[in-house]
Amino acid sequence: MTDFEAPYILAIDQGTTSSRAIVFDGAGKAVASAQQEFAQHYPADGWVEHDPEDIWRTTLATAREVFQKVEGAGCEIAAIGITNQRETTILWDRATAKPIYNAIVWQDRRTADICEQMRADGLEAGITARTGLVLDPYFSASKAAWILDHVEGARTRAENGEIAFGTVDSFLIARLTGGAVHATDATNASRTSLFNIHTNEWDVGLLEEFRVPRKCLGDVRDSADDFGRTDAELFGRPIPICSVAGDQQAAAFGQACFAVGDIKSTYGTGCFVMAHTGKEALISDNKLLTTIAYRLGGETRYALEGSIFIAGAAVQWLRDELGIIKNAGDTAALADTLESNEGVYLVPAFTGLGAPHWRTDARGAIYGLTRGAGRAHLARAALEAVAYQTADLIDAFAADGVAPRTLRVDGGMVANDWVMQFLADILNLPVERPRILETTALGVAYLAGLHIGAFNDVSDITERWRLDARFQPAMAPEERNRNLAGWSEALRKTLG
Repeated sequence: MTDFEAPYILAIDQGTTSSRAIVFDGAGKAVASAQQEFAQHYPADGWVEHDPEDIWRTTLATAREVFQKVEGAGCEIAAIGITNQRETTILWDRATAKPIYNAIVWQDRRTADICEQMRADGLEAGITARTGLVLDPYFSASKAAWILDHVEGARTRAENGEIAFGTVDSFLIARLTGGAVHATDATNASRTSLFNIHTNEWDVGLLEEFRVPRKCLGDVRDSADDFGRTDAELFGRPIPICSVAGDQQAAAFGQACFAVGDIKSTYGTGCFVMAHTGKEALISDNKLLTTIAYRLGGETRYALEGSIFIAGAAVQWLRDELGIIKNAGDTAALADTLESNEGVYLVPAFTGLGAPHWRTDARGAIYGLTRGAGRAHLARAALEAVAYQTADLIDAFAADGVAPRTLRVDGGMVANDWVMQFLADILNLPVERPRILETTALGVAYLAGLHIGAFNDVSDITERWRLDARFQPAMAPEERNRNLAGWSEALRKTLG
């Protein structure tokens, strides 16, 4: 590995459909990587679960694989960073680290009635003021309350301090450290609806309103911090865990979004647009979320975020449920066989609609089908929906005073040139794709590097960002307006 330079950092990227591990060197180059998918469970309409043991098994297996590749070549892993699917909720026995129920995934909508009752009780405004979040099943608090109410004896045990609650990062830390550490970072805490983003503390009032015992919760630390050491048996020696960040915040960090107004969009299972707002927790008038971008040295930086529940998941649906493609890459070739969408639109509200609509009750729909519509129309509609949903978010950002000049993109879908060009055309903005697409994993590697002194400050990270491709808008205004009008009509019908 003579082409790489120390230090070597192992980034664990635990996502919604797979677990990945990537080792980066001191220059931000990927040295080794491994990935494993795991099962998705849909026990009822609107319910989405994971087996936490699948999360742990795939995480450990991929981490061990890259560890052995790198250390087998004579290089030493200096630290571990963890980034994770956010809001997904796990409760486990503190003594054994065994989960007491499946992980309830961020996409899950089973607690819609709980949230609606809290809204009817007049609690939403106070929750939003303290957390920056809307009152929605998307976030962790109502999920935790549901598990406590539906697992026999869980609530009593939680009140006695026997049960731990956490997002996926906390569960992995507990497993990696042999149960020695129960902690999270400020970015993940800010997505639970239990954390006051202004005081940077678990909020007693929120805990009471959501009925989650304080004894369930772990410590909240900086995004670059000491999260303990791995159990020596896992990798043959203890390795320090030096960073944790929710996946979207990690991606923004990997994209070097450190200046006020810097904006990125990540395209994976869902789509998440995040704009850096600096020291100000800017409150949205357009149903965007206020969240913590990162916390370093006890200082908090904030962001506005728009969350789309279904992006790449629509392509998976085409592959796994409809069987009209064999792999995700087939979609671009199919879409390119058509000169236009011919009036076919997919609104992928499979688990409701996120920002800026926040409609739990919405469900997916296809409009404009004719006898001539086929595989290419559905593939194109799934890809186009990603751009249309992003356009809705960019409009909301602009209305809140954050109007981007360019959009930095990352995630698995951005390797698709067709999607990126269509995105630039619909947004009428330049779209910038970096050389390293795995910016989520790269972000926590950078954070861990800061903690161990590999970088002086974020300016060192800014200098490492490299452009791969810039997509310039080329669509005629009339065509853009026609496409957006068709999307707006499809959306109106879905929400109506």
